[in-house]
Amino acid sequence: MNMSFAANCKAEICRIFPSKKCCAVAQCFGILLFCNNFSSSVIRIFTESREFASFLPKLFKKAFSITFDLVPSEDTQGKLIFQIFDPVKINIIMNTYGFNPDNTLALHINFSAIEDDCCRAAFLRGAMLAGGSVSDPAKSYHMEISTTHSFVAREARVLMWEDLGFYPKIATRGGGQVLYLKQSDQISDLLTYLGAPIAAMGIMEAKLEKELNNKVNRRCNCDDANTSKVVEAAQEQLSAIRVLKEQGRLDRLPQKLQQAAIAREQHPEASLTELAALMEPPISKPAMNHRLKKLVESAKEAAL
Repeated sequence: MNMSFAANCKAEICRIFPSKKCCAVAQCFGILLFCNNFSSSVIRIFTESREFASFLPKLFKKAFSITFDLVPSEDTQGKLIFQIFDPVKINIIMNTYGFNPDNTLALHINFSAIEDDCCRAAFLRGAMLAGGSVSDPAKSYHMEISTTHSFVAREARVLMWEDLGFYPKIATRGGGQVLYLKQSDQISDLLTYLGAPIAAMGIMEAKLEKELNNKVNRRCNCDDANTSKVVEAAQEQLSAIRVLKEQGRLDRLPQKLQQAAIAREQHPEASLTELAALMEPPISKPAMNHRLKKLVESAKEAAL
């Protein structure tokens, strides 16, 4: 089964396993603050990414030297659920981030846990893996990271805005907070920062393809419009020539205009440039246009 664009992004991010414990702790912090449930009674992480499911236990082992109390079986389909409900393990995790297990109603980002640049990148990787999604760029440009903690959303936005140069907007959805980007360049830059350059390249390639298609469509529309104008002008000229012939006025016009009339009658679909080349001697496109206009004007005068 083909993986979605978002799944490919997460799989690519999972290829980067933190070499330092501080980065493992920071990445777990991003996962916990953007996962399904992080409280003093339970830690619950949902994912549909097989790569993230394989990555997660190793990461928690490196960061806290603990294991999950509940892990999905290998044949589990759909959402994969990881849980920790052992109070001792939860206390270890809470204490790592300076939280009081008895008061987790208003969780926030403890910036001392992501002080270094490498740790900030790891933190956002964790946030993306646990609460992030990216739309297929062939359809739309949209990247988001959601959390149930309002303070976390606001603080993450400040981190991305002031320290990293990304400018997400924030919205409320279903009681949670969503940070989102809709600019293709911002999304591709953030994916590159998170360690997913292949996905970032996919964004840029999709943008270039859309721009090229739009350019081709504009050119086709312009060509269609020009063709319509040429056809309308040729019909007007042919009608004028018929009027002049019926009234016996064509033979009395200057030789140059008679030559232009014959060329147009014999080549009703020809462009001005093509007709100009048929004149003896050949003339310029503006000169040919002038002769045909004179024919039309003469026919209008004859009709008065």
